[in-house]
Amino acid sequence: MAVTLPPGELSERSQAYFRKCEEKLGYVPNVLQAYAFDDAKLQAFSAFYNDLMLAPSGLSKLEREMIAVVVSSINRCFYCLTAHGAAVRQLSGDPVLGELLVMNYRAADLDARHRAMLDFAAKLTEEPEKVVEADRDALRAAGFNDRDIWDIGAVASFYNMSNRMASAIDMRPNPEYHASFRSGGD
Repeated sequence: MAVTLPPGELSERSQAYFRKCEEKLGYVPNVLQAYAFDDAKLQAFSAFYNDLMLAPSGLSKLEREMIAVVVSSINRCFYCLTAHGAAVRQLSGDPVLGELLVMNYRAADLDARHRAMLDFAAKLTEEPEKVVEADRDALRAAGFNDRDIWDIGAVASFYNMSNRMASAIDMRPNPEYHASFRSGGD
């Protein structure tokens, strides 16, 4: 990172979260390390992330990760493209899909549901002032309900914020993400 903030005193809850990351992943993601200078900020970020990305939703985990990658591609966020590109490769089992979403989701062979979802997330990222009822109607026509639309907007919004924070401090992805879920990488 381009800023140096000494680690703060972590609560037992945050320490347990870091231990869980070590057990499941073998490392603590750098995004969590970046927030570790302030336990309250770390917990707020983690709670919001976990709610958006892991809680019950009409969107699958893969769909939420796809949104993260498309938003991060538009914003050119190296950290999130690397980390969430790996998640798309893992959840989809398709390394080509992960790479296409990173480079240009419009070139990917997507069904109508995913195309509408990603078009909405892209528009919300590039031209939020131009989002109108017709955009939400396109999501409804693709099979999304109003709660799903909320979730698409919330995930896209979260990654717009996260991308900007990662850029502000030059947050770099853990090296392990680069080889994850590629042929020969796992």
